[in-house]
Amino acid sequence: MRIGELAELTGTTTRALRHYEQAGLISAERAPNGYREYGEAAAVRVRNIRALVEAGLTLDDVRPLLGCLDGDVLASPPSPRMLAIARERLAVLEHRIAAQTDVRDRLVAALHAADVPSDG
Repeated sequence: MRIGELAELTGTTTRALRHYEQAGLISAERAPNGYREYGEAAAVRVRNIRALVEAGLTLDDVRPLLGCLDGDVLASPPSPRMLAIARERLAVLEHRIAAQTDVRDRLVAALHAADVPSDG
């Protein structure tokens, strides 16, 4: 199938599919006219990639899981590797949230300090 068909079938964009291909997560054959041609299994892999990204993983996080992406990732019990990657991503997110919370708290304090009634 061509890239537009795969995008429609998986609810993604052709741009995202090109990005997945550039990241080494999917591959396509080239037709004589230069168009990308994807096999039927690509739809399963793309759906799995999207599900993992929507769950908070990055494409770099997904790359070590390539061997698992051709089956039903969400219905299978997670592998120890998948759990380790998810825990690492969670730790990164929690660190970012804590840093952003600290910035927000400092901004709130600065706004409260600046909001002094005028002597008018």
